[in-house]
Amino acid sequence: MSLPGSKSLTNRALVLAALADGPSVLRRPLRSRDTLLMVAGLRAMGVGVTDEGDDWRITPGLLTADAEVDCGLAGTVMRFMPPVAGLSSGAIAFDGDPHMRQRPVGEVLTALAGLGVDIDDGGRGSLPFVVRGQGSVPGGTVVIDASASSQFISALLLAGARYDSGVDIRHDGKPVPSLPHIEMTIAMLRARGVEVDDSDANRWAVAPGPIAAIDAAIEPDLSNAAPFVALAATTGGVVTIRDWPASTTQPGDELREVLTRMGCDVSLDDTGLTVRGTGEIHGVDLDLHDIGELTPAIAALCALADSPSHLRGVGHIRHHETDRLAALAAELGNLGADVTEHADGLSIRPAPLHGGVFRTYADHRMAHAGVIIGSAVDGVLVEDIATTSKTFPDFPGAWLDLLGLARVDQ
Repeated sequence: MSLPGSKSLTNRALVLAALADGPSVLRRPLRSRDTLLMVAGLRAMGVGVTDEGDDWRITPGLLTADAEVDCGLAGTVMRFMPPVAGLSSGAIAFDGDPHMRQRPVGEVLTALAGLGVDIDDGGRGSLPFVVRGQGSVPGGTVVIDASASSQFISALLLAGARYDSGVDIRHDGKPVPSLPHIEMTIAMLRARGVEVDDSDANRWAVAPGPIAAIDAAIEPDLSNAAPFVALAATTGGVVTIRDWPASTTQPGDELREVLTRMGCDVSLDDTGLTVRGTGEIHGVDLDLHDIGELTPAIAALCALADSPSHLRGVGHIRHHETDRLAALAAELGNLGADVTEHADGLSIRPAPLHGGVFRTYADHRMAHAGVIIGSAVDGVLVEDIATTSKTFPDFPGAWLDLLGLARVDQ
């Protein structure tokens, strides 16, 4: 099968193109709720984004208008757009779905205020808030605690080159999660001629200067491969994901190592990534700190394993679309799994599973966990499968096509 484009790469590329020194084309971007919200927000602020077949042409604008930005459930929109809004001379109002008012963004807002941006959030450090730009941002050095999300750092890095003095970010707190996503941001900045200094631990500095306009192609979203490659493990079959990159900054590439440790045969060649099930799924002891977004899919496989598993280092995913650790413990437990919830992870022991409703909490990754369980256990009903549209348009159709099943009303 083929996967749609990466959400993480698409939304970063959109921001960089919007701040670039000329027009550019984004080839094969992901078109999902998260990325369409980013496009809508940029358009509202004055950036030109036009369709060219499967591609988008982005033309930087003057960023002078007042605007409203709907963040939906997209953390990248809520966190990446305020640093851009600081460069506007308009008042940019941000809000989103009700649950987004509980997701952390205060560190970004406090940092922007320290860099010279006018922020009106009523002292909440959360949605809704207004960014009142003055057309430029002084920039400088800022100290933040990014232990809740690596997006706090990426957000400031993406716009930092356009600040008068650039931005020098110092992290002070527990280890930053999902470091590969920061490495992704840095690689994309450097590809556009931006000078980034990441030579010191817990410090990232972007020099002021232009962001080169380049045409870029978006890789397939490797994290979205998780439920599909898991099918090989749960069925003893073979799944090939076309166009899997030989080298990538996407954390989803770690699926290769995880599935190998769980008992699959995994190979990568010019065709793509091929995963062969062996009829056995082994438990694992994993620190998922850098690949937290894969936790729901891995936890689902662990619930089907023949030995105990311990998943650690992911306390930060309690602040994603839902409290993913509590949700996984509840929903896997409701289907018979033996799960112990810890502050930063889960312990899962072999137990007979049965059918039932698997709730998704409006979280696309929870839906991934549900369908993985449902591929091996009769009678599992995954609630609100449409939540997968956040990052994967027509996930149900792709799932049914892979299984050779007819579509039904959803």
